Amino acid sequence: MAFKHPESVLILIHTDDQVLLLQRLDNSDFWQSVTGSLELGETRYQAAVRELAEETGLQLGAGVELIETGRRVRFEIYPRWRHRYRPGVTHNWEYEFYLRLSSPQLVELTEHQAQCWLPLEQARERASSWTNKLAIDRLINNTKGDDTDGRS
Repeated sequence: MAFKHPESVLILIHTDDQVLLLQRLDNSDFWQSVTGSLELGETRYQAAVRELAEETGLQLGAGVELIETGRRVRFEIYPRWRHRYRPGVTHNWEYEFYLRLSSPQLVELTEHQAQCWLPLEQARERASSWTNKLAIDRLINNTKGDDTDGRS
């Protein structure tokens, strides 16, 4: 078995006033944006495009543009998942992307059991991970014209 690389992407799919959240298959209480680990030799952008297609069926083009925000967060990998990584790896870098759609649309679910479009504040409340909440907070601040996000 190949070990996972401790770098991943989070793609926040949104409109001007809503965010798409996906409900995990393995934990019905966990709602998230599109996420996934970089594969060997992939750039962050390539991983984001691949994960977007794998998890939603969305393809770039025809006005659909993936924006890398330049933001990243480092988080501790839960002990129950560390066996997926090389021995001694305890943290992961997650890189943030935005994908803006003109209106909400249903996506093809392959790795999730449900989807919902929610207003920004409600999406922030429902998102399960603190990194996802932070990405939504940044989007909310951007829509208000306040981009003081403390990039790391």
